[in-house]
Amino acid sequence: MPLLSSEINVLEKVCNKASKIIIRDFGEIEKLQVSKKGPGDFVTKTDKKVEQIIIEELEKARPGFNILAEEGGTAENKSEYTWIIDPIDGTTNFMHGIPHFAISIGLEKNGEVIAGIIFDPIKNEMFYAEKGRGAYLNNSRIRVSSRNNIADSIALTGGPAFAENNKQIFYEEYIAMSNQFHQVRKLGSAALDLAYVAAGRAEVFWHKNLKYWDIAAGIIIVKEAGGTISDFKGKTFDLSKNQLLATNSRIDQETTKILSSIA
Repeated sequence: MPLLSSEINVLEKVCNKASKIIIRDFGEIEKLQVSKKGPGDFVTKTDKKVEQIIIEELEKARPGFNILAEEGGTAENKSEYTWIIDPIDGTTNFMHGIPHFAISIGLEKNGEVIAGIIFDPIKNEMFYAEKGRGAYLNNSRIRVSSRNNIADSIALTGGPAFAENNKQIFYEEYIAMSNQFHQVRKLGSAALDLAYVAAGRAEVFWHKNLKYWDIAAGIIIVKEAGGTISDFKGKTFDLSKNQLLATNSRIDQETTKILSSIA
């Protein structure tokens, strides 16, 4: 069993507490209160309730840290530390009764993600990592896949969203990747997609136009599992470029060649 830092211990306890609400509400999915944030963008009462619990618990454990959360629970405290929170990554799956979604919380220090946790409450799988200390699934160390042939590899992606302005480029990417990879799959949770790359369950995840709370925890987990995070051209990932590519570090060049060829 890994020796957990105080930050990971805090995150584990927060996730376990918040997940009880998610599991209970998932069992009564037909009673969910759902509202729209925008075209095709939904939020449930559970998202808001879980976010509130997470924020309350984190503020108790680490008073003064900044908070950036999906459903608006933001706090600017001028700290060097920021919690980045997605209470339910995969809300559409959740509201349709599909058991594939997760709590995702990252911890940033001076602009760099240094720790993160992704908890799938239905499968009871907790992925976590801290800078320089490796990545774990529950109590076992995880590493990216050793596959180095894209024809044998699985790539994960998502989108396009209902309100996406340029859907065509998503379709072109999907076709191009499908022509080269063994399988391309859309599972509906960017956080879990990144966790799956870290755990060696897939070799690649790529996506456009993601929010920081979708990916913050996943970035550190992939890196600590030996993976690579970049943009579609293999350059340093920059959130403002709206491109994220996570790989097992063995098929980077072939993947970026495919993605960068699409205008």
